[in-house]
Amino acid sequence: MAGTSLLALLDDIASILDDVALMSKVAARKTAGVLGDDLALNAQQLIGLRAERELPVVWAVGVGSLKNKAILVPAALAISAWAPWGITPLLMAGGAYLCYEGVEKLAQPLLHGAAHEEDATAAAADEADPAALERAKIQGAIRTDFVLSSEIIVIALGTVAQASFGQQVVVLTGIAVVMTVGVYGIVAAIVKLDDAGLYLSRRGGAVARAIGGVLLTAAPKLMKLLSVVGTVAMFTVGGGILTHGLPALAAWIEAAAHAGAATPLAGPLLAPAIPVALEALAGVAAGALVLAAGQVLRRFKRRS
Repeated sequence: MAGTSLLALLDDIASILDDVALMSKVAARKTAGVLGDDLALNAQQLIGLRAERELPVVWAVGVGSLKNKAILVPAALAISAWAPWGITPLLMAGGAYLCYEGVEKLAQPLLHGAAHEEDATAAAADEADPAALERAKIQGAIRTDFVLSSEIIVIALGTVAQASFGQQVVVLTGIAVVMTVGVYGIVAAIVKLDDAGLYLSRRGGAVARAIGGVLLTAAPKLMKLLSVVGTVAMFTVGGGILTHGLPALAAWIEAAAHAGAATPLAGPLLAPAIPVALEALAGVAAGALVLAAGQVLRRFKRRS
């Protein structure tokens, strides 16, 4: 009898683990798109550091990301249980912040007046103080990670909404840890790509030197590309969050995508491109509004 009970218990445990593994796989697949944006954004935000400080900064941001998720996982579970209506507004606020950051980055050279001079002075001070620049990059990357991690956790939570509380905790914790390690492991590899190229180019083998030369040539171009991709990702992710929180706008974008899909020949290309483009435009518009509102408030405070 005891042996039968033990076998039944082991069977139950195996069944639960299978369910958790399946839900984790589904959650990972659904968050993969945000994961790519997370990677691009974090890599481009860590550009410009001294070579010897790149890995320590990536480590600091990775630890900050784990702390973010240590806050977000229980918060998401609590909000989902007691105030599910609050998830969308909080996500939209984070999306608006991402859009604002993107527009501010693009508009910074065009902003004039005292506010711009103050920003330029602060930027010059940061460049003169590498430690201050490093702290600013770490803080900015952790803030951006918080928004993207929020979306990842909420998407993952949606895939396990009908599961037991214990299974939700296991899946969300697993997704949080695996994605943090994966993203910042790849970010560390990217920022050290030029060092790897330099190391290989100094080795004796012709093949190693050739590979090192390719890496040295590709590294700065990849960094520039990531800077562009990271900025675009701010608008696509932020705009996507905002449009999904506005059902009428989301329905209009979906209708536009269906119309694009019906276009002869170009349909397969237009169907995925139209939603991304419209969400990015919505992100630019939202970011511009937030930036304009911030400029008005800053001037109002200066006059008062």
